[in-house]
Amino acid sequence: MLGGFNHNFRHQGQLFHVQTEDSGRKNPQIVTHLYHGGTILASQRQSYADRLQDPDLRQVVEQLMRAQHKEMLRRLRDGELDRELARCIPAADDSAADTAAASMVVPPPAVPVPPTGQLEELVFAYLAGNDRRYQSR
Repeated sequence: MLGGFNHNFRHQGQLFHVQTEDSGRKNPQIVTHLYHGGTILASQRQSYADRLQDPDLRQVVEQLMRAQHKEMLRRLRDGELDRELARCIPAADDSAADTAAASMVVPPPAVPVPPTGQLEELVFAYLAGNDRRYQSR
């Protein structure tokens, strides 16, 4: 079982949390949830039961997790989930709910942010593993 991925992501003035986890060999699936205020709004599951004999299983699962996590972030960013979100989230700007959600934000590691960079670009660079700032030293 691998550790998961967690990202907070602001979309249309609302704070969302995307979490991806591996369920392990006994239940070989990867699960990604999109949360808002502690409520699951969308989920995506993927089995890797057919890959259990792969000699590089750990790397395979990590790659599948990254891809699925990135896909959920992309779908949120690109508005593909907006119709479903509109049914679940009140349209009114509730500052109390926003304040409560903001208190759940996990501070990111200290990483230099380029002045013209977008948060999404940094997240995708991290997930893709192609940014030297995020590689193991």
